Amino acid sequence: MTVSLLVILLYLCLLPVISITLARQPRKDLPPWAICLSLVATETSTLTIVSVPGVAYLKGYVFVGLAAGYLVGRIAVALWFLPLHERGATSIYRYIGQRFGTKLQKILSGTFLATRLVAEGVRLYAGMIPVSILFVSMGYAVPDLLLLVLIVLLTLAYTVAGGLRAVVWSDSLQLGLYLGGSIACLAVIWSRAGVAPFHWAPVFSHGMPPFTDPFSIAGAVVGGAILALASHGTDQLMLQRCLAAKTLNGARAAMIGSVFIVGLLFALLSCIGVALRDLLPGQGAKPDALFPQFILTLPPVLSGLLVAGILAATMGSLSSAMNAMAAATKADFLSRAKFSLRGLTVIWAGLLVLTALLFSRPNGSAVVFGLSIASYSYGATLGVFLLAMIGRSRDEKAAIFGFVSAVGTLGLMSFVRIEGHAIAFPWLVPAGVTATFAGAKVFSGLRRISLKK
Repeated sequence: MTVSLLVILLYLCLLPVISITLARQPRKDLPPWAICLSLVATETSTLTIVSVPGVAYLKGYVFVGLAAGYLVGRIAVALWFLPLHERGATSIYRYIGQRFGTKLQKILSGTFLATRLVAEGVRLYAGMIPVSILFVSMGYAVPDLLLLVLIVLLTLAYTVAGGLRAVVWSDSLQLGLYLGGSIACLAVIWSRAGVAPFHWAPVFSHGMPPFTDPFSIAGAVVGGAILALASHGTDQLMLQRCLAAKTLNGARAAMIGSVFIVGLLFALLSCIGVALRDLLPGQGAKPDALFPQFILTLPPVLSGLLVAGILAATMGSLSSAMNAMAAATKADFLSRAKFSLRGLTVIWAGLLVLTALLFSRPNGSAVVFGLSIASYSYGATLGVFLLAMIGRSRDEKAAIFGFVSAVGTLGLMSFVRIEGHAIAFPWLVPAGVTATFAGAKVFSGLRRISLKK
């Protein structure tokens, strides 16, 4: 275990140095391939690395099916959403401010900040678990708070020092680490058990009531496409990277290319999960603990690399979130104040540690929990963007009423059960869009009636 720990420490020392060095190169624009890798590193995170093998252990290659829907959604984002924003824009919600007004712009930005804080807190805690397990196996019970603070401080160091460029370059390096670690893990499984564990498993699940299974054909392809439209078309965290591209075509290439890398990562991690059925039978009660437990049985160097890969996923999404949240806060709320981006980044880092402690133990799969949190706001936000893009009215009050209607509808849907099952996260987004349009239409109609009186 000492070797594993040394590998992790070496990674933690080298990452900030390499990231800041690359960020300070004379070249000003970020290449599309680096933006593409950064997008993948940002959206996948620790929840993906830890949870996807557990989901595959229980259900098969269902996350690969979800990637099919993602492809459709991202093509739509590349064609219709990316041209809405200027290259280098600090906040994507400025478009809403231009179409409706600054009040709605602030509401959307505030919603992004609140939901991102909770989602990233869950990701941060999930990324700490394998490191904690490693320390316990060595006889050291390190407090959760201490590990969380250390991870955040290391991430904060290069985020503050190098800005968005350092974040993008570090994301690219980190994605390479956990992609390589996943391939190495598959090689070890192959050497131990041969081809037998890599048997057939379903790509789409079935058997649950309609609208309750996120991995059914309709849920993955239709719901997944609309979810991708919202997550990559209306989220500051994702679009901020594409707006750093020099040209619109470069941003489009990064957006569409990212889904193929996500699909590859889903396939690799799903293969690991399916293979663990034979190597660790009867362990499905706590699926998120399967992969971290298996990592500890690997050779020390590989074990250290994989734990470092999980840390990489954590730090990649964490640095992206801190940078995006600071930028949105500055642009949408404090544009006239004297707060610096670095100071705001530090403040959000502290809030993320507190949130990680509060939302540290979700029931079920952590990755599904994280996607569900985001989906509650994505539907309302996407609805407002679509109102701005295709609606004729520029009535800010009607759009705000539509947004509030969608949030209320989605809140009520969280209590709905179909044969004991909650509504699956891919369907929350289209429900939110529908409620936004309906709410705006009702408000406009009622106001016309009141004016006639």
